[in-house]
Amino acid sequence: MPAKTNSAFMKPMNVSPELSAVVGKGPMPRSEVVKKLWVYIKSHGLQDQANKRNINADAALKKVFGGKDLVNMFEMTKLVSRHLS
Repeated sequence: MPAKTNSAFMKPMNVSPELSAVVGKGPMPRSEVVKKLWVYIKSHGLQDQANKRNINADAALKKVFGGKDLVNMFEMTKLVSRHLS
């Protein structure tokens, strides 16, 4: 019997306008949002060099992160979930 996938992660979610400026238009699964967010962070060099768990927000990410300049990767997931419905 094949392993059951977690359908909550695969369910397409609506993406807020602030988040869609970073990851693109939705709806898309939560896992895809996180994947695209990391592509954005790495391509723009926003991962903190001293502590790789921290993200230095640019103007677009500040809107997603509630105005914060620095967010750790665990807090990022919580802040991004507010932009998914």
